[in-house]
Amino acid sequence: MSDVKDIALDDGSVPAAADCGENLKRRQILEGARQVFLAQGFDGASMGEIAKVAGVSKGTLYVYFDSKEKLFEALTTEEKRGLAEVLFKLDADEPDVRAVLTKLGRTYLRYFGRPEHISSIRMVIGAAEKFPRLGQAFFEAGPCQGIARLKAYFDSQVRAGRLSIDDTEVAAQHFLDLCASGITRRLLFSVGEMPTEPEIERNVEDALRVFFAAYGPKASNG
Repeated sequence: MSDVKDIALDDGSVPAAADCGENLKRRQILEGARQVFLAQGFDGASMGEIAKVAGVSKGTLYVYFDSKEKLFEALTTEEKRGLAEVLFKLDADEPDVRAVLTKLGRTYLRYFGRPEHISSIRMVIGAAEKFPRLGQAFFEAGPCQGIARLKAYFDSQVRAGRLSIDDTEVAAQHFLDLCASGITRRLLFSVGEMPTEPEIERNVEDALRVFFAAYGPKASNG
């Protein structure tokens, strides 16, 4: 859940001075919540402990978030949305599609393999059984955003004749699933270590080979 600790989560605009303190306090609370949720899990975390770690009073915490569920949802959705924005910055005008997808695949797997990221996924899955909205919010902010951005990139490449795809949303899902093949399942079940660079490169190369076999530009019959 610390995937985006060192990346921007806003749109790059400068907040008004009156809002700056409020934004900083909110981020302070979210950072405290991140630490507590990762250490104790969703069920084990308490608002009192979150307030303590965040360095705010319990009353202040409830001014910003009226329940643990709302706080958890805000934390996961903001971080996953920020992660999607960073990972899926794709240049629609770049003619070397293979290079773009190679970079995306490697970066995607490096982030996905981080222990904090795997822990956050497990935590959301566990909490979603009791609070389905948390799972939906996580899915919409993370996976759905990433797929939408990759779909838009594929749309531009189809128009340019660099790819041949009937359903670009399905193709986006295929590419990400191919990259994560063999890694996702074992990490979620705590089997083995986080992926090494050679493993990441091998997975991405395999994904690219299958992807271009299915969606590469079709040769002209003329």
